[in-house]
Amino acid sequence: MAGTFKFELVSPERLLLSVEADEVILPGSEGQMGILAGHAPVVSTLNPGVISVVSGTSRRRVYVDGGFAEVQPDQVTVLAEQAQDVDQMSPSAIAAELERAKQALSQASGDEAVRVANEAVTVLSGLKPER
Repeated sequence: MAGTFKFELVSPERLLLSVEADEVILPGSEGQMGILAGHAPVVSTLNPGVISVVSGTSRRRVYVDGGFAEVQPDQVTVLAEQAQDVDQMSPSAIAAELERAKQALSQASGDEAVRVANEAVTVLSGLKPER
């Protein structure tokens, strides 16, 4: 099904991004989720990872520590405590986030907490801006 839908990324403080998107890829807790216009309604937790937003000929990548996504046929809303535009992150900012994730992994207890912290370390280890 062709078409666009509204994508919004929201933090507790403000609306971080609002665009008409052609496609969004989310780091869902059950795996990567590709969203197109007309998608069936879904509510999902998000793992730490990169949200890819395609709008026309542009693509934005946003790193989130986790959060929640609500998908409707004509709108996707992501609620995230922290979000950073990957292409605006400096190598030192990525390194700082990676160090924070490694610290969280070393302090994690319980299978789920270890899995999520490990996911953050894995994603951040491979993160590079596309400048």
